[in-house]
Parts: sequence; C-alpha cells; structure tokens
Amino acid sequence: MGDNIDLIFKIAGVGILAAILHSVLKHAGKEEQAHLVTLAGVAVALMWVVRLLGILFDQVKSVFKLF
Repeated sequence: MGDNIDLIFKIAGVGILAAILHSVLKHAGKEEQAHLVTLAGVAVALMWVVRLLGILFDQVKSVFKLF
C-alpha cells in the first residue's frame, strides 16, 4: 500500500515540475519546448500508471484463475 502512496506523490511531483517548467519556458518565449515538457511529464506518469494496470490485471487473473 505504501508503494501506491509513493507513486501518487511521484506523479504529483512530475506534474508540479512540468507545470513550473511549462510556465517558465512559455514566459521565455519558447512555447514549443514548453509543450514538449508537458507532453514528456504526461508520458512519464502514463508509463507508471500502465505498469500498475498490468500488475492489477495479473492479480485479477490469478484471483479468478483465468488462463
């Protein structure tokens, strides 16, 4: 359970960092790089969530003895 809480904090940290970098780059006139930073933050968080979903589906398969 503690790992899930850590993951929530990691995702929140990536979101905050991406938001700060996005605003700094946008004010510096580098809007394309700002959008890339935001996209990279979303991609990192999505990779973590997809990994957890894979673990969840494996656990559901083992509980119901599927396949």
